[in-house]
Amino acid sequence: MGEETQTGPLIGVLALQGSVEEHVDVLTKLGARTREIRTKDQVAGVDGLVFPGGESTAMGIMSEGDGLFEALRASVASGTPAYGTCAGMILLADDCVGQREGGQALVGGLRCTVCRNYFGAQVSSFELPLAVEGGDADAARLEASEFPAVFIRAPAILARGKGCEALASVKAAPCAAAAPEVDAFRGRTGSKPASKKRKADADDDDDAPKVEDVDEE
Repeated sequence: MGEETQTGPLIGVLALQGSVEEHVDVLTKLGARTREIRTKDQVAGVDGLVFPGGESTAMGIMSEGDGLFEALRASVASGTPAYGTCAGMILLADDCVGQREGGQALVGGLRCTVCRNYFGAQVSSFELPLAVEGGDADAARLEASEFPAVFIRAPAILARGKGCEALASVKAAPCAAAAPEVDAFRGRTGSKPASKKRKADADDDDDAPKVEDVDEE
């Protein structure tokens, strides 16, 4: 179903690559109209934006020079509500570590720093029930039961700025490939290096760091 078949809010789903169909299906079941966004002209007029999981680097490369990311940035900056899953969260972050050479194309708007592939390769994927903390009335309804979180080559939020609230967190050290980038970031922010945290984790898992453990101004 598309934008003409329903009367709910019109949600634009970035449709360059990734789990587009799955997000469109859920939105339709929730009563929303959907528009798959592949060009800059399709951004105007949406009531919200969804950035699905996939490959954030590939999405950025596929849209280079066509004005799409500029249109998305302008829409988010103007106040259009936006939601990002996995790679989509990377795109919505204001800053990213572990980027490809030349930089990661970002839309921005979420005041945080993320690390790509923090938890490792595809074979390191896992599921973990997480308790929801804080949030508004909608989030409070989730607190009665744990949320089944799925980490598939997942990114992590290393730091949050003002107005960026964490509803859940997990204790985990970065994978070996991500650790140098995380160490460099933590060196800039004055927090404990990931290499030392990995050793502490091995000694006592209860002392493992939360992946978002730095607050930025």
